[in-house]
Amino acid sequence: MALLFGDPAPTFSVQGATNPRYVFDTAAGRYLVLAIVPAGPAVERAVATIEAARAPFNDLHASAFVMVVGKDEARATRQDRLPGLRFLFDEDASAAALYGAVEAERWFLIDPALHIMGAVGAEGAPALIDRIGKLPPPSRHGGFTAMAPVLVTPRIFEPGFCERLIDLYRNTGGEPSGFMREIDGVTKLMMNDQHKRRSDVIIEDDQLQKQVVARLTRRLVPQIEKAFNFKPTRIERYLVARYDSETGGFFRPHRDNTTRGTAHRRFAVSINLNSDYDGGDLRFPEFGDRTYRPPPGGACVFSCSVLHEATPVTRGERFAFLPFLYDEAAAAIRAENLQYLDPALTG
Repeated sequence: MALLFGDPAPTFSVQGATNPRYVFDTAAGRYLVLAIVPAGPAVERAVATIEAARAPFNDLHASAFVMVVGKDEARATRQDRLPGLRFLFDEDASAAALYGAVEAERWFLIDPALHIMGAVGAEGAPALIDRIGKLPPPSRHGGFTAMAPVLVTPRIFEPGFCERLIDLYRNTGGEPSGFMREIDGVTKLMMNDQHKRRSDVIIEDDQLQKQVVARLTRRLVPQIEKAFNFKPTRIERYLVARYDSETGGFFRPHRDNTTRGTAHRRFAVSINLNSDYDGGDLRFPEFGDRTYRPPPGGACVFSCSVLHEATPVTRGERFAFLPFLYDEAAAAIRAENLQYLDPALTG
């Protein structure tokens, strides 16, 4: 089926020039040009077309991708031209098929929220690229500054309880935190400090877990019901996290439910425990460059399907309580998908 104006841009992951698994939708938040071209001379022609109008491709206003379909004999010599121009390699044409571009060269203009703005053949590429510099800032691509579909609500944890959780972290000592990725059908824990720098402590004490649940049930669940018409009944992980300026703690753009082992997650919750730090805010690239930072004890709640990131901490250290919430229907999905979870994660 041909992609039409306004359709969501299909997401995919392929190898890049430096990234063995480039997830295309993590580039949201700026205008994107995706040139899908067959291996051979068409690649150099596509690069030349982009370079002829290079100025807007600064990775802030726009980025360009040349995706080479088929076996690229020059692949070993391809180097990204940063900022703004990256190579992707789709040897089996699986990503190109999502865009209906297996047989012929196609160029797509994609908005910051990952919707199709235009699609042309090679002959229309110069005119498509010419539009980039005339477009409004990415945060105003919809006509006004966008707001992410998040709930920010204060006073979920009282100050004394925030301090108790911070003390638990300091007394226990955190361990480096990874992220989930599906490899050959199995959900595994990955470690990569270029993608995420954070240390965590898991709350093991049963009584303290119950005290957390009591506060969430009394103070947060009613807000979630009101804002999202959803009643969570289960919690995954009792986790106190620390991002610090010494390591420049951050978590690059990601979604929280993209593997079978995490598909049950419905809402992510970020409850800040302190305020004496700079940076470390939440950002939702598909919905502009605005950042979100609840006060100490306050929560930011958002769908696990929404692309989000934790920006680098530049001063001090940020502590946060970071659970996932879901319901009974999702619990059935979790039970079914346990078979796809790395046994090392289940104990």
